[in-house]
Amino acid sequence: MTRLPTITTADITGVILAGGRARRMGGLDKGLLAFRGRPLVEHAIAAIAPQAGGLIISANRNLARYRAYGWPVVADHTGDYAGPLAGIAGGLQAAATPFVLCAPCDAPFLPHTLAAVLARTLAERQADICAAHDGVRPQPLFALLRRALLPELLAYLAGGGRRVEGWYETRRLALAGFPDCPEAFANLNTADDVRRHEPAAAQRRATES
Repeated sequence: MTRLPTITTADITGVILAGGRARRMGGLDKGLLAFRGRPLVEHAIAAIAPQAGGLIISANRNLARYRAYGWPVVADHTGDYAGPLAGIAGGLQAAATPFVLCAPCDAPFLPHTLAAVLARTLAERQADICAAHDGVRPQPLFALLRRALLPELLAYLAGGGRRVEGWYETRRLALAGFPDCPEAFANLNTADDVRRHEPAAAQRRATES
């Protein structure tokens, strides 16, 4: 049996996607929105940093505030809010590791096993990209990608491509299941989402204490 290569934490750079317009949040910079007493981006940093050898924040405004967290901050090279794929491309360009783990800044319940499960599945399937599946639907922005995909992604963006799923369909894609924790991929897209998830966060905090 062929021994599959092991993807270690040192092989992975985490990329937190915080560069969107947040239209459903009234145009607020979502990563800096307070949740459980601290900005959403801080929840993402706390979850992703231990799972990666380094971290990059993809942002298009309030760059000084994001840089204050001590991690490199990259803006979309297109300058026109081209969507999460542009943020992923910026992360791939800035990373020095063979793999990039991306996650949006508005998901404060990320599982601590995210990188390990995605890496194992990517290696087993010999895939280019491995995205999470919450047991109901794919979650394409929670994904592990090979950095070698950068030229193809840049070409897709230069040709006007914007859909994450559309580009994924051109690659060898694997899905890794997280059926036991679908709430881990809940996105806080609106102010109502924030209010609705605050009680769940409080309950989780009490359970963990």
